Amino acid sequence: QVQLVESGGGLVQAGGSLRLSCAVSGRTVSRVAVGWFRQAPGKEREFVAGISRSGGNPYYADSVKGRFTISRENAKNTVYLQMNRLKPEDTAVVYCAASILSVGSNWYEYDYWGQGTQVTVSS
Repeated sequence: QVQLVESGGGLVQAGGSLRLSCAVSGRTVSRVAVGWFRQAPGKEREFVAGISRSGGNPYYADSVKGRFTISRENAKNTVYLQMNRLKPEDTAVVYCAASILSVGSNWYEYDYWGQGTQVTVSS
């Protein structure tokens, strides 16, 4: 079993930054890939960024490339999402998720989910 807990969300002005944390625990932590997803009101859940088991070759949605950075600190079993130059359209509940397979961009490819953290960007 894998447990995921997101934190770091909040209210920020457009152009500002937030860093989200995803604390990962469980016996298979070292054997999962982690992805970030977000869901805005009235919209489907969409992929934001993902990182493989090795931590290499991070993958980003086109909408966040150049603004967001995913990373992992193995000693703390934590994955981060650094979000810079935030836009109002980034407003959403943001989730981290773990996959027992390689990282993918579809929500249904992930097996474990955190509770979500709210990111609100005002203009």
